[in-house]
Amino acid sequence: MSDLTYRFIIADDHPLFRGALRQALETQYADAVIEEAGALEDVTRRLEEDGDVDLILLDLGMPGMRGFSGLMYIRAQFASVPVVIVSANEDPQSIRRAMEFGASGFIPKSHGIEIIREAIQSVMDGGTWTPDDIDLNAHDAAGDLVQRLATLTPQQVRVLMMLSEGLLNKQIAYELSVSEATVKAHVSAILQKLGVESRTQAVIAASKIESGQWHTGGEEPNATASSA
Repeated sequence: MSDLTYRFIIADDHPLFRGALRQALETQYADAVIEEAGALEDVTRRLEEDGDVDLILLDLGMPGMRGFSGLMYIRAQFASVPVVIVSANEDPQSIRRAMEFGASGFIPKSHGIEIIREAIQSVMDGGTWTPDDIDLNAHDAAGDLVQRLATLTPQQVRVLMMLSEGLLNKQIAYELSVSEATVKAHVSAILQKLGVESRTQAVIAASKIESGQWHTGGEEPNATASSA
C-alpha cells in the first residue's frame, strides 16, 4: 500500500496537539490524507461519509466522548478502523480498559514525538502498542462487565447511552427514527447482555463507561433480565 492510500483522522479538541500529531504523521506518511476533528460527532460524521480510514488518533477527553462510550461506539459501528487513544490520562486501569474496549493502542500525551511515531508505526504494521510498564493481563472485578458491554451492537450502545441521559423509549425512538417496539426490544437485549434486571442497573453500567470508575468488589449483577 502506498502512502497515497493512507487516510488518518486526528480527533482532539486542542489545536496545538492536533498540530503536533499532524507533524508526526506527515513525517512518516508524507502523502497521506490527514483530517482533523474536534469532537466525537465530527469523527462519526466523517466515518459515516467515508469509512475507509487507516487509523484514528482519538482523545478520551474530547467533547462528546463521555469516558469510554465514544470509543465503544466507534469500535462497534466501524469495527475495521483501528483506533489509537492519545490521552493525558496515564492510569494503568484506564489503559487496560481502552484496550479491552477495542483500541489498538494507547499513547500517553506525555510521551515524546519519537515514541508517538513508533507507536503509530507499530499499529500501522498490524500490531498494538501500550507503554512498556502496562500489564494488559491484569484482571479485576470489572472484567466481566467490560466483556458484557463489548457484546452490545452499535444500536444497543446508542440506546444505552440515551438511557443514561434519562430519555424515555418514545424519545429514543424519535431520535433513532425507529418504533417504540424496536427500542423496547433493544432495551430488553441490553438488560440480558449486561446481566441486569432493570433500566436503572443498565444506566449504572453506562455511567461506569462514561466516568471510567469501575466497581471493584461486592455482589455481581443478577443474571436475570426483566422486561423493558
